[in-house]
Amino acid sequence: MMLDLGPFSDENFDRKKWVNSACQSRHPQDSVDKHLADLEMKIQMVSEEIGASLEEQSASSLLRVPRATREVIRLRDDAVSLRSAVSSILDKLKKAEGLSAESIMALAKYDIVKQRMEAAYETLQDAAGLTQLSSTVEDVFASGDLPRAAETLANMRHCLSAVGEVAEFANVRKQLEVLEDRLDSMVQPRFTDAISNRKVEVAQDLRGILIRIGRFKSMELHYTKVHLKPIKQLWEDFDLKQPPSNKLATDKTSNEIQSATSGILFSTWLPNFYDELLLYLEQEWKWCMVAFPENYKSFVPKLLIETMVAVGASFVSRINLATGHVVPETKSLGKGILDILSGDMPKGIKIQTKHLEALIELHNMTQTFARNIQHLFSESDLRVLMDTLKSVYLPYESFKQRYGQMERAILSAEIAGVDLRGAVTRGVGAQGIELSETVRRMEESIPQVIVLLEAAVERCISFTGGSEADELIIAVDDIMLLYISTLQETLKSVRVVCGVDHGGDGVGSRKEMSLDKKDGQSSRRSDSISNEEEWSIVQGALQILTVADCLTSRSSVFEASLRATLARLSTALSVSVFGSSADQNLSHAASDDGNGEPSLGGRAALDVAAVRLIDVPEKARKLFNLLSQSKDPRFHALPLASQRVAAFADTVNELVYDVLISKVRQRLSDVSRLPIWSSVEEQSAYHLPTFSASPQSYVTNVGEYLLTLPQQLEPLAEGIANSDANNEEAQFFATEWMFKVAEGATALYMEQLRGIQYITDRGAQQLSVDIEYLSNVLSALSMPIPPVLSTFHTCLSTPRDQLRDLIKSDSGNQLDLPTANLICKMRRVIID
Repeated sequence: MMLDLGPFSDENFDRKKWVNSACQSRHPQDSVDKHLADLEMKIQMVSEEIGASLEEQSASSLLRVPRATREVIRLRDDAVSLRSAVSSILDKLKKAEGLSAESIMALAKYDIVKQRMEAAYETLQDAAGLTQLSSTVEDVFASGDLPRAAETLANMRHCLSAVGEVAEFANVRKQLEVLEDRLDSMVQPRFTDAISNRKVEVAQDLRGILIRIGRFKSMELHYTKVHLKPIKQLWEDFDLKQPPSNKLATDKTSNEIQSATSGILFSTWLPNFYDELLLYLEQEWKWCMVAFPENYKSFVPKLLIETMVAVGASFVSRINLATGHVVPETKSLGKGILDILSGDMPKGIKIQTKHLEALIELHNMTQTFARNIQHLFSESDLRVLMDTLKSVYLPYESFKQRYGQMERAILSAEIAGVDLRGAVTRGVGAQGIELSETVRRMEESIPQVIVLLEAAVERCISFTGGSEADELIIAVDDIMLLYISTLQETLKSVRVVCGVDHGGDGVGSRKEMSLDKKDGQSSRRSDSISNEEEWSIVQGALQILTVADCLTSRSSVFEASLRATLARLSTALSVSVFGSSADQNLSHAASDDGNGEPSLGGRAALDVAAVRLIDVPEKARKLFNLLSQSKDPRFHALPLASQRVAAFADTVNELVYDVLISKVRQRLSDVSRLPIWSSVEEQSAYHLPTFSASPQSYVTNVGEYLLTLPQQLEPLAEGIANSDANNEEAQFFATEWMFKVAEGATALYMEQLRGIQYITDRGAQQLSVDIEYLSNVLSALSMPIPPVLSTFHTCLSTPRDQLRDLIKSDSGNQLDLPTANLICKMRRVIID
């Protein structure tokens, strides 16, 4: 058995535990005594070995200590000696520096003089060379050796730069400029021929000549000029395919315009033009890679930029006419979107959705071409690629700048086409049917309007890439206000149909519960309406609540969707593109990732919106601030519309309340002036039995109406409870409105009771019965009895001679004292 010494080195060594563990590891056939004896012997042997090893190592260590001490002393002496030597050297250097400082300064001055003399010598040589070159340059040009002529002019330029502004060589400087222009004109036809006929070597040689004399821009101009002509022929091919009367002439008669229908459409021709142009550019890219390997990344993009500049005005005109071609009115006049926006159109012709859709269709074609260009020019510098893509989208810029105006005009026309008031203007009769039709139209118009607004958001993203999101929000907010204003106007007409006051303020009517002219008007109106039609109006008014609920929910969902869209745009147009400065971010976007390739942030910046906004940092900053705010849950994308939606919901609630309370208001309108309150019981010569008074018709009508109200609310509540999850909401809805009307009816009744000037004992008995009936109705509706009403009942049911004692004994515990004092005044009871 091997002895493991590891446990013995542990600080928490437990000898008992170790012995027990050792005993457990013995062989089953070995006895415990034998095992322990063997274990003891092994431990003793190991301890002896350890002791011997310690003794041997201790002796060896004692022998090494003197030797180590001697080494330490030797190193200390060496260090002291080295320090002394270094100190001596430093002293010598300081002495030498003091003695030689003046000599070094003199040498420095001599060196400066020498350098100046050498520079003067070189300048004299350059001047002599310039003179010699000026005298021989004509001979070089006469020889026709263009490379030699370029080298001579380059040397003259170098000599002139060395000589500087010397009056004697002013004429040479002018001569050099003339000679450079002369050499450029000599190279131009050969360079043009080399490019046109694909002569790679000749083109390279001529490029070297132009580069040598610093005429890179001239070379770029020659290259662009050669290729611009065939590309313009491709563009003008559209005019050649049109009938003679439809070529962008300034004088267009109606017959000429109508004959245009036989020509090819611009929307059909444009993709083919883009395909041919892309093929041409691909061929040039490949050829320039061989002929101009140092410049092809800028030459071909520059060619496309100049092409778009050359055809820009014509492109805008064709886009404008193409947008007008999709609508017969503008097609017949040969006009388009820009003409409508400028007001250069007959009255009544407005921008339609088809106009903008045609514009977006053309833009989508251009966007596809731009993606292909981005792929083709992927090796170009990011700034060059940005400028190229910007030129591709340039024809649409005038349209994008007026996008908000276009969208607002389209949405306004579409909102105006929503028929909301057609039902309520048909007549006074059949109000129930009239109201139901109006409510149906209002409710159906809400999803239609939301769909129109969602389509506007999609158009903004498709056409501007979100760069006009701020204008979109303003337009949508304005249109929502316009639509809600239309709904508000419709509600005013609905109030007429429902028989409530035209200008009645529902809030005030609930708060004050005053009986003004509205009561008389609604009473006279209700007299001409049957009970069945009256309940039909109530049902129609209740249905208006679904309109408000639908508008609130759909507008909230739309606003949340719009906010999510803005948040996505914020991510797309991220800080890597906009940030605090568009220019700084452009340089950041154009930075390399270490492998010579543009960074991912830079390539992401080639989005259609970023390409447009990168050179307008102020607009970009404002837009990005708006998009950043959209990530805040408290942000309202449509702040004004949100407020107006809430106001519309309040107006609907006021209207419904006024309709539901109108019958109560009618029945209670003259309660305070009923003659029975001041009537006196007639005396009879006969002894007749007395009978208990019964509730009057005004209060029974109100009670029956309140008890019937839950049945009227039930269909609307069932419409809300279309799923088990909404059962509680539907129950709460019905209970809430039932309580509102019951509370309003009670308040109206109490207001009428306060208006009673005098009441006899008989009148008090009758009024007590009426109040008791209404209290029973309220209890049946699970409504608490207001303290004022219960005070009226208690004080009126108490005999007149006991009323004073009742009030004194109660001391305001159960009774409402101001009400009790008022009743005493009515009953002519004096309280001390």
